[in-house]
Amino acid sequence: MLQLPLYRELFRDDERTILEYGDFQASAFRFSTGVEALRLSNSAGEMTVLPYQGQQIWDLQMLGRRQTMRSMFAEPRSGVPFLGTYGGFLLHCGFSAMGGPGPSDDHPLHGELPNIPYDEASLVAGEDQHGAYLGVTGSVEYARAFGPHYRAHPELRMYPRSGAIRVIFRATNLKKTPMEYMYLCHVNFRPVDNAELLYTAPCDPDHVRVRDNIPAHLTVTQEYRDFLADLARHPEKHNTLAPDLPFDPEAVLFVDLQADADGVAHSLQRLPTGEGDFISYHPAELDHAVRWICRTPDQDGLGLVLPATAEPDGYTAEKEKGNIRTLPAGDTFSCDFFTGALSAPAAGTYADHIAATMNDGGGRIDPVALDAKSY
Repeated sequence: MLQLPLYRELFRDDERTILEYGDFQASAFRFSTGVEALRLSNSAGEMTVLPYQGQQIWDLQMLGRRQTMRSMFAEPRSGVPFLGTYGGFLLHCGFSAMGGPGPSDDHPLHGELPNIPYDEASLVAGEDQHGAYLGVTGSVEYARAFGPHYRAHPELRMYPRSGAIRVIFRATNLKKTPMEYMYLCHVNFRPVDNAELLYTAPCDPDHVRVRDNIPAHLTVTQEYRDFLADLARHPEKHNTLAPDLPFDPEAVLFVDLQADADGVAHSLQRLPTGEGDFISYHPAELDHAVRWICRTPDQDGLGLVLPATAEPDGYTAEKEKGNIRTLPAGDTFSCDFFTGALSAPAAGTYADHIAATMNDGGGRIDPVALDAKSY
């Protein structure tokens, strides 16, 4: 594996190429807000990563489409709370807590990770079981006296001719005692009118549950509450993203996804054109699946699945539910999954795999190979 350390001095207002490697190219620049960014591209598209701000994917554009949610923010901002720069495609959330804080919680919305300043960042290139890749990694140490102390070490990888992105997240407990933790990956697709949502779970009120408690940062109407109540009785109504469905300000659902024979759960937004956006992850690593839909005049976002260790109701509420995990001293939590875009042929094969999984079949599927072959 090749690892190229990055330095803040490398990032300037004018974008410049810093690496070319096979099908890949990497360039560095700085947004007008001062936030450093890397643009990684292959023949299928590009992703823009913020190496020093949460290691988040700020933007993803694959197969001629922008996958990132529509938001109020044309550029990322630094030094502001979560909602002051909420427009990225993928954000790591946690790790000491995540979700909306309740009345007795003191943690910020979705924890410290989403925009945390990283200590170091690097470009990485090599080959794994899915093929050659180019990626970004980094690390940050977080400590709070009398509280958590850990080092987070995420990594993102892209592959030739593929719209699939591999997401790896690791966090090591640096304390000499056990440490509580929570993690959620907030993946924000752009919803498409009349797209279908396909996923490896029965769509009934027992397996697709609507959250009825409203976070404190939202103001809602009685009509909205009535819509959520109806959706709770008939969750199948959200399987087609009809433009008249009032997901304003948002709807949050908890989905009991089933894994295929390879231990992977799958979800797909299949567009009317046949293309798709997907996420595939291991429920053995992340045992909660959150779906978030927001369709307003100012924001349009689809959290097809936000894989997580808990539901997003804040530390105290999740503690009462028994959803807070504990990491022994010196141990590492890790998760590894795929998300991104699929061409129409690849999305069709992926949809068939979901159907087969629901019929106790399905075998295994590799989103990277699937997409690269059909693009």
